[in-house]
Amino acid sequence: MTELQTTTRPRRPRPKVVTLTDAAAERVREIMDNADQRYIGLRVGVKNGGCAGQEYTFAYAEAAGPLDEVVEDKGVTVLIDPKAVLFLIGTEIDYETTRLSSKFVFNNPNQTDACGCGESVTIVPAAALDT
Repeated sequence: MTELQTTTRPRRPRPKVVTLTDAAAERVREIMDNADQRYIGLRVGVKNGGCAGQEYTFAYAEAAGPLDEVVEDKGVTVLIDPKAVLFLIGTEIDYETTRLSSKFVFNNPNQTDACGCGESVTIVPAAALDT
């Protein structure tokens, strides 16, 4: 039998699971600055619910979980629940203000449908990348 040899070549940098637009990063900083206490970042996830099947979630993050994906973008820390990573790969989070509303918008390439009110979505997990 032969011995297994390992190399110590550097790993290539992984792309960020999510990115933020300048408007989204600015709004997250405003929210975090006005929070009742200091948080380490914003937790983003996906949960089952709504008429289209899934909903995006936001929450303050007090601590990073051992399997959380941590993304630093434009001075903002975003923590992603490990169960949501495949649903969010490639997503850009934006913040838009119109005459009638202000809201975060997820530009998600894995999203296949949304309900009429825009509160819930259908998302398929991203396919595994070839290495």
